[in-house]
Amino acid sequence: MINQSADITIESVNWRRYFSFSTDHKVIGIQYIVTSFFFFLVGGLLAMIIRGELITPEANLVDRTVYNAMFTMHGTIMLFLWTFPVLVGLSNYLVPLMIGARDMAFPRLNAAAFWMVPVFGAIMMLSFLVPGGPAQSGWWSYPPVSLQNPTGNLITGQVLWVLAVALSGVSSIMGAVNFVTTIFRMRSPGMTFFRMPAFVWTVLAAQIIQLFGLPALTAGAVMLLFDLTIGTSFFDPAKGGDPVLFQHFFWFYSHPAVYVIILPVFGIFSELFPVYARKPLFGYKVVAISSIIITVLSGLVWVHHMFASGTPDWMRMLFMATTMLISVPTGIKVFAWVATIWGGKLTLNTAMLFALGGLVMFVFAGITGIMLAAVPIDIHVNNTYFVVGHFHYVVYGAVVMGIYAALYHWFPKMIGRMYSEGLGKLHFFLTFIGTNLTFFPMHPLGLQGMPRRVASYDSEFIFWNVLASIGAFLLGVSTVPFILNMIGSWSQGEKAPKNPWRAIGLEWLLSSPPSVENFEELPIVISTPYGYGGDHALVANSDRLEMSHE
Repeated sequence: MINQSADITIESVNWRRYFSFSTDHKVIGIQYIVTSFFFFLVGGLLAMIIRGELITPEANLVDRTVYNAMFTMHGTIMLFLWTFPVLVGLSNYLVPLMIGARDMAFPRLNAAAFWMVPVFGAIMMLSFLVPGGPAQSGWWSYPPVSLQNPTGNLITGQVLWVLAVALSGVSSIMGAVNFVTTIFRMRSPGMTFFRMPAFVWTVLAAQIIQLFGLPALTAGAVMLLFDLTIGTSFFDPAKGGDPVLFQHFFWFYSHPAVYVIILPVFGIFSELFPVYARKPLFGYKVVAISSIIITVLSGLVWVHHMFASGTPDWMRMLFMATTMLISVPTGIKVFAWVATIWGGKLTLNTAMLFALGGLVMFVFAGITGIMLAAVPIDIHVNNTYFVVGHFHYVVYGAVVMGIYAALYHWFPKMIGRMYSEGLGKLHFFLTFIGTNLTFFPMHPLGLQGMPRRVASYDSEFIFWNVLASIGAFLLGVSTVPFILNMIGSWSQGEKAPKNPWRAIGLEWLLSSPPSVENFEELPIVISTPYGYGGDHALVANSDRLEMSHE
C-alpha cells in the first residue's frame, strides 16, 4: 500500500504535555477526547437525575424549574461538549496519520480551537452559579421562551448559554477550516482522493457541513444574544420580531449537525469492519461518494423539524421527499457494511462488538427516522417521547457506540499499551443492554401520547418510564469498567506492537504511539486502501518500504 522511510522509535509519553498549549495534532486529539469525556460524565449525571425524577409519575425529586434547567443542560452538554469535541479529537489524531501528513495544516489554529472548548465549557457550567440558574428553554432555546428574564439581571443563565454556544460555533468553524485544508493540501505523494481511507472521506464530508451550515447557527445565537442583552428585536414577537426565524437559523445547521456527528462514525464502521472481518470494504468508491451525497442533501432537510410550525403544505411535501431521499446514500453504506461482514472471519473483540452494536441500533434509528420523515406521522408524534427515543438511538445507540469502538480500536496506537478485553466486553454488554432498555420504551410512550420535556405524567405511562429509568442507571454504571480499563491500561497495560490488529493503513506502520512528526520522510502511496483482507508485510527496497499481502 505505501512506501515509507526507516522505522520510527517509540517516543516516551510525558503526561505534562497534555496540559500545555501543544501544536502536535496527536496531543490535541487526546486533549479533546479527555476533556469531552469529562463533560460526558457531567451530562450523564444530569440524565440520571432526570430519569430519577421520571421513575414516578409525580414531580417529587427536584423542583420543576431545576428539572427544566437540568433537561436543557443535559442536551446542550451532550451535543456541544461531548459528541462534537470527542469526534473532532479522534479526527485530529487520525486524519494526518491516515493521509501521510506530519501535522494539521494550521497547528496553532488547531490548538486555539481546542482551548476554546474548556473556555465555553466553563462559561456553560458557570450558569449554575448565577441567580435563576442555567437556561431552562431546552437545548434549542426557541424564542420567545428563551427571551424571558424573570430575574431582571443582565447576566443570566440563558445569556451564558447563548454565549457558550456562539463560542462553540467559532471553535468548530476554525476546526473545519483546518480539516478541509489539511485533507486537500497535506496528503502525502500518491494519496489521491480515491486512495484516502473511508474515515477521511467522512471527516471531509462532515467538516464541509460545518463550513456551510454552522455560520447560520452561530449568527442566530449572536442575534439571540443581542435580543437578550442590548434590546434588539430579531426574534421577540412583542417588538415585531419573528421567533420562527430563529427556528430556521437553528435547524438549518442543527439537523445537518446530526450528519456531522454520524458521518465520522460511518467512517469508523468502514475502517473496523474490514479489519475484524478479514475482508476488503465492499464498494469502497461508492461508500466514499455516498458521504459527499449525504453532505449535499443534508442542507435540504431542516424544515422537517418544523412541520408543526405552520409550514405551508408544498414545503412539507418537499422536505418530506428530501428527508426520505437522504436515506438512500445512508442505506448504501449499511449495505456495504453488511456485505463486508457477510462470510468474513469475524474477530469479536471489544471494538468489533461496539461497531456491530452501533450498526444494529443505527438501523433501528433509521427505520424510525423514515417514519418521522412522513408528515402525518411526524405531526402525530410531534413533541412526544417517540422523537426522543429516535434521536437517542442515533446519538447514543449509533454515535456513542461508534466512539467507543474507535477508542478501543486505536487505543494501542494512541497510548502504546493494550487494554483489558474482559473489562472492555463487560463495558459493551452493560452499554448495549442499558441503551436499549433506556431508549426503546420511549417509542411506545410516544405512540401512546406522552409529551416530552415534562417532570410529571399520567400514571398510565409508569411501566415504560420505570424500564427507561432502570436502563439509564445501568448506562451510568457502564462507564465504570470503561474508566477503570482506560486508566489502568494507560498506566500498566501490556506494551502494544505497531499493528496488534493486523490492520491496513498508514497509521499502523508507525510506532505505538507515533513520534512527534509522525513520518521521518513522507510516505509514497502506491495502492488503494482495503486491498487486503488478511495479514500484511513490509517489503523494503533501496528507497522505500512497501506494504504488501503476505
